[in-house]
Amino acid sequence: MAKVKILGSAYATPNTKHENTHFALQGSHGNILVDCGANPTVRLETAGILFDSIDHVIFTHFHPDHVGGAPLMLMNMWLMGRTKLLNLYGLEHCLRNLQQLMEMYSWKLWPNFYPVDWHVVPDGENQLVYAGEDFHITGWPATHFVPTMGLRIRDKSSGRVLAYTCDGSPCDSISRMAAGANTLLHEAAGEGFGHCSALQAGQLAGRVGAEALYLIHYDVHAGAPRNSGQTEAEMITSARIHFGGRVELAEDFGEFEI
Repeated sequence: MAKVKILGSAYATPNTKHENTHFALQGSHGNILVDCGANPTVRLETAGILFDSIDHVIFTHFHPDHVGGAPLMLMNMWLMGRTKLLNLYGLEHCLRNLQQLMEMYSWKLWPNFYPVDWHVVPDGENQLVYAGEDFHITGWPATHFVPTMGLRIRDKSSGRVLAYTCDGSPCDSISRMAAGANTLLHEAAGEGFGHCSALQAGQLAGRVGAEALYLIHYDVHAGAPRNSGQTEAEMITSARIHFGGRVELAEDFGEFEI
């Protein structure tokens, strides 16, 4: 059965125990990286995932905590001897900006750089992101500050579905994306435009009939301006108000089955 390996669980401001939110999808035929926190190469090594096992990287949106580590990862892979193709997926807004960022680093002048393919995902509901031996992944618009997509991820071996909301306040598109999902990976940065609280995450999990809810992208700095004012235990308690299934807090280097 496919697994999710959490490489970072924090909101935009990480700390020594929580890196910015990104994770690996682990199947029988390889690994897919979703977003790039500050230093994905180091996080992958710590998690026991070979950097060269990553052939696909999906970017949910162009914010520093989700793409900030991408230039360093691309360079690290090159310096560490990568020669095979790397596939990058994202909305046009995100990939265009990332390409411009790489141009600022003059990456086309780096000798013998491995091939990179850019796959633009249309901005709309149920848009194909990736279809491979292990996973079928579609993108769904989220309500955030920039164009953003949540991900509906089906494990082909089991038929089970993971719905990842990414960043965003409640919206119909994400509700439709999560319908019938077995597992919900939901942000809990705090209620307000562009984000959700643990309570709202539990409401969605209960509404769509999920079996398990994992809270991620939460503020790890108590007392910070955007902090929800809740401890980790209080976040879980809030999520359980409207959801009777399993609720857990995603932790760095934790893993769970889809």
